[in-house]
Amino acid sequence: MQPELLLFDIGNTSVKLGLADRKKVLCSYSLPADMGQTSDSLGLALLALLRHAGVNPDSLAACAASSVVPGFDPLLREALARYVGKPLYFAPKDLPVPLKNRYRRPEEVGADRLVAAHAARRLLPDAPALIVVDFGTAVTFDCIRGDEYLGGLIFPGPLTAMNALSRETAKLPRVDLDVKAQKPSPRRDTVTSIRHGLVFGFVCMVEGLTAKLSADLPRPCPVLGAGGFAAAIARLSNVFERTLPDLPLEGLRRLYYETF
Repeated sequence: MQPELLLFDIGNTSVKLGLADRKKVLCSYSLPADMGQTSDSLGLALLALLRHAGVNPDSLAACAASSVVPGFDPLLREALARYVGKPLYFAPKDLPVPLKNRYRRPEEVGADRLVAAHAARRLLPDAPALIVVDFGTAVTFDCIRGDEYLGGLIFPGPLTAMNALSRETAKLPRVDLDVKAQKPSPRRDTVTSIRHGLVFGFVCMVEGLTAKLSADLPRPCPVLGAGGFAAAIARLSNVFERTLPDLPLEGLRRLYYETF
């Protein structure tokens, strides 16, 4: 493995990192998006990650990032400047996304959504339209028609919903979202009731919303699932044409090589 790029998908809860070459994202990691850390602590964590991957920072050509946390960006710049010593490019400012952004206020669209939409379009160039469902702190539904980014929907993510349920109720516990069953059924204990309610609730939500969104888009309209929870949905539903956990990282990889 000879990666050339260090990639960052900076979200509200976590930072997804990837190492990539000209052909693909080779591996990925996840770190907390901790605004309380220093640039030194972040830089040392990045060096440890690179050592784990067997990568010398000197072998990297550059770093590329998308971010929805503006306060984290200077921290990352300082950490990379001191500990990695490679240029950092942000999408879409430094790495323009070649989709026509149809948002009423284009600057309001999260960079991660545009980057993932671009990756989806490049992966399925012949599809008249696409829907990308990306699971993170929020679940985003993004619609692409031809070379246009049309916008989409935003919904609380699975962990966000579970944390809110636990926080706002006196007796309901926090649970994991590992479901073995293939379909929901009335449960006789609280933990399994919450687990089935959340997991199968998200399955039905994704199936229902993508069906309604695709009804107004050209056909065929493949649906792509991104983020870690997409695999859980795919086990219980055939709603996704593909599941691609690292889709935003793949978008960053493509944008860098298309730009430079």
